[in-house]
Amino acid sequence: MFLSKQAVYVVAAKRTPFGAFCGTLKNHTATDLQETACRAALAAGNIDPAAVDSVTIGNVGQSSRDAIYIARHVGLRLGCRVEVPALTVNRLCGSGFQALVTGAHDLLAEDAELALTGGTENMTQFPHVVRGARLGLKFGETTELEDSLWTGVHDAHVNMPMAITAENLAVKYGITREQCDEFALASQRNWAAADESGGLADELASVGIRSRRGETSFTKDEHPRVDVTPAALAKLPPVFKKDGVVTAGNASGICDGAASVVIASESAVSRLSLTPLARVVGYFVAGCDPTIMGIGPVPAIRGALQRCGLELGSMDLVEVNEAFAAQTLAVAKELGINETRLNACGGAIAMGHPLAASGSRIIAHLVHQLRRKSLRYGLGSACIGGGQGIAVVLENTSV
Repeated sequence: MFLSKQAVYVVAAKRTPFGAFCGTLKNHTATDLQETACRAALAAGNIDPAAVDSVTIGNVGQSSRDAIYIARHVGLRLGCRVEVPALTVNRLCGSGFQALVTGAHDLLAEDAELALTGGTENMTQFPHVVRGARLGLKFGETTELEDSLWTGVHDAHVNMPMAITAENLAVKYGITREQCDEFALASQRNWAAADESGGLADELASVGIRSRRGETSFTKDEHPRVDVTPAALAKLPPVFKKDGVVTAGNASGICDGAASVVIASESAVSRLSLTPLARVVGYFVAGCDPTIMGIGPVPAIRGALQRCGLELGSMDLVEVNEAFAAQTLAVAKELGINETRLNACGGAIAMGHPLAASGSRIIAHLVHQLRRKSLRYGLGSACIGGGQGIAVVLENTSV
């Protein structure tokens, strides 16, 4: 969709550092993480929570006890007005993007002027479940614990784990194990360079960590392996397919984290004296074959660009969520993406992929990078389990 009826502006965007699986953020619920990201975004934009008109939060795993209330609880914790509605959305790995899109719909429908959006996930807290126990277990009967994290990355409709869909793309597009490892190494090195130069500082918001020794601040992504070598990557065995290309080193990390993006109408920008950081030009969502779900960004990007009347060559920065190296390389090959513009500060292979948080993280990253580098257009996208893709086009308002 091309947002032509009225302008929708990003006026603030922040994310938490992403914690490694079973790492520093393991005891912070997805609600806690989203509250931290949203509070930081509102503070960065000098926005009173009472000015927020709608709250839309993406979350996939529903991993905490209060997860079914997540969007509502975030709004109330922040001090949004009691009458402000809240909605939790789940478009799997595209949920953060979808939260932004849904918030934009509220603005375009004039149901809101200022929308708080975001995405959050604590993958460490995905529970083990016992199915059927509600109906009772007979004397002496045993049952299996189901790991909801493992079953969540398996598409039962096509009886296929997400990694095999990436393997299918590797075969289809002639992508080698060596190419996947080279891409993974570049993701790590690009993140390291961005981190060292302070290039990620504008998007990050620290998380307070309480312990017996007092409170410390978690300020830096925990998953990256900046000292990884080509030899180390080459030694890792394929995980899902004999002689396959997907390894633990060239797939996205299982992580915990959250991100928040605040959007406003033109009238709200004027009325509340907000600073527009970027304009949401348009978006597109598309379906694809679930057995090659990772190619989803291709029809989504093509659709978004067509709707916006823009060309891929006009995009100064392109972010394709790195679910798997093979998947991202397939998307880049099909579209002919300029490698120097693709995931220039690293991606999910380095920093991790907390499902619903990734779309919001990419939006926040693009907004700040476009301004930092004085570039005009940014394009963010993600593949989606089950066979979908989503893409959002942004324009820097200061160039």
